[in-house]
Amino acid sequence: MARIDLGHVALNVAESGEPGGAPVVFAGALGTELAIWDAVVAALPAGIRAIRYDLRGHGQSDCPAGPYAMGALVRDAEALLDALSIRDAVFVGLSVGGLVAQGLAVKRMDLVRGLVLSGTAPKIGTKAGWQARAAMVRAEGPAAISDTVMWRWFSRRVRDGGGDKWLRNMLERQAPEGYAATCEAIAGTDFLTPTSGLRLPALVTVGTEDRTTPPDLVRDLADLIPGSRFALLRGAGHLPCVDSPALFADTLTGFLDSIGYGDAT
Repeated sequence: MARIDLGHVALNVAESGEPGGAPVVFAGALGTELAIWDAVVAALPAGIRAIRYDLRGHGQSDCPAGPYAMGALVRDAEALLDALSIRDAVFVGLSVGGLVAQGLAVKRMDLVRGLVLSGTAPKIGTKAGWQARAAMVRAEGPAAISDTVMWRWFSRRVRDGGGDKWLRNMLERQAPEGYAATCEAIAGTDFLTPTSGLRLPALVTVGTEDRTTPPDLVRDLADLIPGSRFALLRGAGHLPCVDSPALFADTLTGFLDSIGYGDAT
């Protein structure tokens, strides 16, 4: 891993796979770090250059004072790809990472050849709900919401088996300001109109056990992008890269193969 100074912010970044391969960029969910993608990246085919990064305010990336705007998170992704001389990437965005992916594709079509949008939507939740969560986390820390978040993220099967412990620890160690400021970015985001104008290959996925962005909400996103593919991941929750990594990797690889991207066979 390495920290890349983009001038306005430094982001923690990890690269693996083929250095000169077809770039696939991964942006994660609120309260998570780039390690959530490890099992998926390990299962990708040859010929892929995988780039994962911690969002601002998360993990080992810088944590500027909030509130954040979604435009700032999109600008971070844009500057990162420019710094790495990446063009025509497949951008994989999970939850808030999916909002970043939508914004980046609208702003910089030269950077994005295809989108994989998982557990996300053009608008997630309500402004009041996100503002209330931000206030709670600033006052009491992420541990104050971890029980609720684990219930939303994972099925009872995963939680009863202790499969959420790693993610609970990850969530609870996040900087309160970074988490809260990102909540405020989500609160102010509605990409319904710009996303409806996207014309590029897109895969939209959601777990059947996702309580954060339920399947019907995510299906509406797929309907918004002409020609997109919709994949319902059986038994997966909000973070299929964690609770169902083989299924997610297979679904991603199938999409890469379908658009002739890298050596996905």
